Amino acid sequence: MSPSINSADNATSPNVEYTNEFIRTQAVYRGTEATKDESGSVIATPYEKKYEFKINRKVPRVGVMLVGLGGNNGTTVTAGIIANRLGLTWQTREGEQSANYYGSIVMGSTIKLGVDPKTGEDVNIPFHDILPMVHPNDLVVGGWDISSMNLGDAADRAAVLEPGLKNQIRKELSAIKPLPSIYYPDFIAANQGARADNILEGSKASRTHLDKIRQDIRDFKSSHNLDTVLVLWTANTERYADIISGVNETADEILQSISDGHSEIAPSTIFAVASILENAPFINGSPQNTFVPGVVDLATRHKAYIAGDDFKSGQTKMKAALVEFLVNAGIRVKSIASYNHLGNNDGYNLSAPAQFRSKEISKSNVVDDMVAANTVLYKPGEHPDHCVVIKYLPAVGDNKRALDEYYADIFLGGHQTISLFNVCEDSLLASPLILDLVILAEILTRISWRETDSSSSISDYQGFHSVLSLLSYMLKAPMTPPGVPVVNALGKQRTALTNFFRLVIGLEPESEVALQQRLP
Repeated sequence: MSPSINSADNATSPNVEYTNEFIRTQAVYRGTEATKDESGSVIATPYEKKYEFKINRKVPRVGVMLVGLGGNNGTTVTAGIIANRLGLTWQTREGEQSANYYGSIVMGSTIKLGVDPKTGEDVNIPFHDILPMVHPNDLVVGGWDISSMNLGDAADRAAVLEPGLKNQIRKELSAIKPLPSIYYPDFIAANQGARADNILEGSKASRTHLDKIRQDIRDFKSSHNLDTVLVLWTANTERYADIISGVNETADEILQSISDGHSEIAPSTIFAVASILENAPFINGSPQNTFVPGVVDLATRHKAYIAGDDFKSGQTKMKAALVEFLVNAGIRVKSIASYNHLGNNDGYNLSAPAQFRSKEISKSNVVDDMVAANTVLYKPGEHPDHCVVIKYLPAVGDNKRALDEYYADIFLGGHQTISLFNVCEDSLLASPLILDLVILAEILTRISWRETDSSSSISDYQGFHSVLSLLSYMLKAPMTPPGVPVVNALGKQRTALTNFFRLVIGLEPESEVALQQRLP
């Protein structure tokens, strides 16, 4: 290993080998196992493991296919890429605005590398400089929608973009027309039927639909000369699919059920299966249970990557941060009341009870791990009362109103009430998350690892688990591998993400102990 070689444009690390094709790093991961003995005492045992990581340096030509391309999120993220690529500015009532990637953790935040020994100050670099990542300006966007409207007209319908921006990119947007998509009326609200004029033939899940989506992915990859394609669902929220033995519990069952046209196979599941079979990472950005056990089994079998569920952009992100803070501060949150009203098509679809139930589940479980971690404040199985309300109000459009009340027990029988009013410009918050999910999922396909513990033989390099739980920061109901606990606490999710990339370039996970500043 070279003693000191740049692992990225702005980061230097020992234990790194920098070749024309790969970056190879050595890293030590230190953790602690905690177990209870027969007397109930907790025994904490530190351990360490040595790893080698290999990162493919070449940034591929990447395409992203959005399911729901003509919706609010699809038109907004596509417009954002075009505006940034062209370096556009436009006038609003608040003055001149310019294209940016605010709201993206990859493009708009930094990672701490260490502390300057001379000044004692932190040294930070942009997140996207830690390793060679695809730039969002270089993404090629396409996809499917049940509406045939071109993206220029769809952007008018969405009413998200400022006119001064929209008029400058109308030509580029209007040239993009979604591919026909899958429409099973039983899975989305009946009020979406009026938009469904661009659908594949057939009324049930079928091998024909699966094969057509797979062909669309291959054609998109070929026609745009792409190295990699990722697929992301940002279409309507579906109702939950029933988990049925013999239908969707294993990989073989899910494939057979699709061939049989079983009525309990959702459109999103067809897209997920097609992506897995085409080795295209699939990300679910809505709260339905796309990843039934059979889909996870199929992804594991094919060593394909999946991640979900539901974008975490506004109210839930605030909740994940605030409840983590309160519980860690020793304040016992007793109840949470969350109310939303919004007027975009997402709100229209969620006005149907079955689709609202999918969203309610994803928004309600977000505090469970934080509560379970504090056995001083909460007994086993105890949790705050939690109510979630979503109402459709056309007048507010994409400017979702989120009102929250947190009611907590404090010292000596006292109470604290925190009320928040949060105006979330829904699609403008979600679109940067789409970019983060795509960029990070793509680079994870270029990182492989092997354990180098001297007590065991060196294993071959391998990829990560098919369920990319590392992307949890962007997701409201983050998926984890079977049997692995879910982490919703926002601070833990971001720390896991940034420390992972530090580890991959050969640095120790960052600690805020700053011991050198606290000892005489």
